[in-house]
Amino acid sequence: MKKYSISISITIVILVFLFLIFENTLKGKKVASFIKGVATDVVSKPNNIDTKGDSIATRVLVPDGYKRIQYKPGSFQEYLRHYKLKPYGSKIINYDNSEYFAQHWHEAILEVHVPSNGLQQCADALMRIRSEYLWDQNKKDEIGFNFTSGHYCSWEAYATGFRPKISGNKVTFLKTATSNHTKANFYKYLNLIYMYAGTLSMYHELQKISVSDIQIGDMLVKPGSPGHIEIIVDAIINDKGDRMYLLAQGNTPAQSVCLLKNFEDTTISPWYTFDKNQPVDTPSYYFDEARFIRFK
Repeated sequence: MKKYSISISITIVILVFLFLIFENTLKGKKVASFIKGVATDVVSKPNNIDTKGDSIATRVLVPDGYKRIQYKPGSFQEYLRHYKLKPYGSKIINYDNSEYFAQHWHEAILEVHVPSNGLQQCADALMRIRSEYLWDQNKKDEIGFNFTSGHYCSWEAYATGFRPKISGNKVTFLKTATSNHTKANFYKYLNLIYMYAGTLSMYHELQKISVSDIQIGDMLVKPGSPGHIEIIVDAIINDKGDRMYLLAQGNTPAQSVCLLKNFEDTTISPWYTFDKNQPVDTPSYYFDEARFIRFK
C-alpha cells in the first residue's frame, strides 16, 4: 500500500507542477481541459485507435454496436472521412516550425500544409480544406467566401484579375491583375481570404444546422472576434439511432490541423456526442452551446 501511495503522490505533484507552469497562459475551461488531459493520459489510453491507420477512417475504430453513416462517393463527407494523416505520434507544429505546448490533445495530425506566414488559423484551415475539395472536384466556380464586411470574394473573380480595394468597411473590386488560374495563385487567393474572413463571417454567411441534422463537414462554432470553430470529420450510428462524431480543428497560432481527443468522456474518445442547447467542452475550447453551420 505504501508503494501505491508514493506513486499517487508523485502523480499529484506532477499535475500541480504542470498547472503552475501554464496557469498564466491558459484561462478558464482551457486550464481545466489541460489538467484533465494530462490526468487522462496518466490514467488510461483510448482503445478506439489503430496506430497504423493512415486516414481518419482507418485510424479511428468504430465502437461495438455502431457503424459508419454512409455518404455518396465523391462527397465532401467521404473526402473528410478518408483524409490522409501523418504517422501516429506526429506533433502539432506551429507556423514558425516550433512545437505547440500541448501535445496530448490529439489522436492524429491531418496532412494539411501550414504556411509560414501565420495566417491559416482555425476558420482559415477549414476554408482551405473545403476549397481544396472543390478544386479537386473541378468545382472551382463554387469557391468563394464572404469577408467580415459581408462582401463576397470568389476564386473565379480573383483568378480573372479582380482585387479588393478596402477602405474601412467599404470594399470595391477592381481588375488590377492579369488572369491567372494556376494552383499557386489559388493559394494567394486563400491568403487574402484568411486576412478578411474568419469565424464570425462564416457564422453570418453559412446555413445554421440543428444538432439533430448534423453530418460530416458541419462545423461547431462560437462566433466572435476571436471565436473558435471545429469541423466534424466522421459520423457513426447504432441500431437505436444514437450518433457519435469526430472533431478536427486548426488553431491560433496557425498550426497543424489535428483530430481531437474527448476528455469529457474517455470511454468513447475520440468520439463525441452533442445535445441541443448543451455546452461542448473540447481540449482547447469550451463552446457554451452546440451550434453548427454548414458550407454551401
